[in-house]
Amino acid sequence: MRPSDLAREHGISTQAVRNYERDGCLPPADRTPSGYRIYTELHAAALRAFLSLVAAYGHATAGLIMTGIHAERLDDALTALDRGHAQLLRDRETLAAVREAVDHLTAAPGRPTGSSAAPARPAPSGSLTVGEVAHRLGVTPATLRSWEAHGILSPARDLTTGHRIYLPADVRDAELAHLLRRGGYLLDHIAGVVRQVREAGGTGELAAALDGWHQRLTARGLAMLTAAARLGAYLALRAAPEAP
Repeated sequence: MRPSDLAREHGISTQAVRNYERDGCLPPADRTPSGYRIYTELHAAALRAFLSLVAAYGHATAGLIMTGIHAERLDDALTALDRGHAQLLRDRETLAAVREAVDHLTAAPGRPTGSSAAPARPAPSGSLTVGEVAHRLGVTPATLRSWEAHGILSPARDLTTGHRIYLPADVRDAELAHLLRRGGYLLDHIAGVVRQVREAGGTGELAAALDGWHQRLTARGLAMLTAAARLGAYLALRAAPEAP
C-alpha cells in the first residue's frame, strides 16, 4: 500500500499518515529501493486503531497508547486505556449526582417545577441568614463559610450589619452542594458543578443541558467500544506469525 491508500480510507492527507508513522503511532514502514514507503494491512489496521482511539480518548492518549504498544510497553498502553474508562465512569457518576440534585431541587415542596427559586422559608426580606441556611441543611455555619471559601457559595452582605444574606439562588446552590458533598464529591469539584448551574441561569436550563452531556457521554462510551475492537484487531494482526 502507498500512503495515499491509507489516507483515502479516512479522508486525511498523505502527510498526516507519514506524520503518524514518524510519531510512532504506526509501525515503521519498509522502503522501496528508491526510498518510497511501503505500507501493509498491518499499517492500515494500526491507523484504524489510532484514529478510533483519538475519537474515544483524545489525541494525546491515543498517541500514548500506540507508542506504548510499538515500544513493547503494553502495560503502559493498557493503563492509559484504564484511565480513560475510569474518567468516563467518574463523569457518569457526576452526571447522575447532578441529575439527582436538579430533580430534588425542582420537585421540592413549595416551589413550582422548573422554577429556579429555592424552596425556602424566606425571612421578611426574602433572604436567609447563614444560621438559618445551616439549620435548614443540618450543617454548621462554619461549613457554609468553608464552601464560600472554595467558591461554591457567594452570598451578599447586609449593608447595615455586614452579615451574610442568602437569596433564593444562594440557597439553591447550598442545597446542591450539600447533596453532592453527601455523595462524596470534593469541594473543588462541587464548585465547578455549582458554577454550571449559575451560568445556565438556574436548574431548569441546567436540566436541559444535562441531556446534551448524557448524549456526549454515550457517544464517548460507544467510541471506546469501537476503539477497543479495532485496537484488539490490530494487536491480533501484530502478533500473528505472518505479520511483518
